[in-house]
Amino acid sequence: MPSITVDIAPLTKEQKAQISKEFTESISKVTGIDAKAFYIFFNEYPKDSFAVGGTLFSERQ
Repeated sequence: MPSITVDIAPLTKEQKAQISKEFTESISKVTGIDAKAFYIFFNEYPKDSFAVGGTLFSERQ
């Protein structure tokens, strides 16, 4: 079960579908592993639940 984990701020269903399609196509092409074998997991975090460079993401400009 090859898998891809995406840690990200909340996305729409459509965005997750597009990411899933494009990541799967790309990694399947590069590795030669059948696209149907891949699992993609989305870990979504509210923008006030993570920081970058010491600043909450929700406060970044």
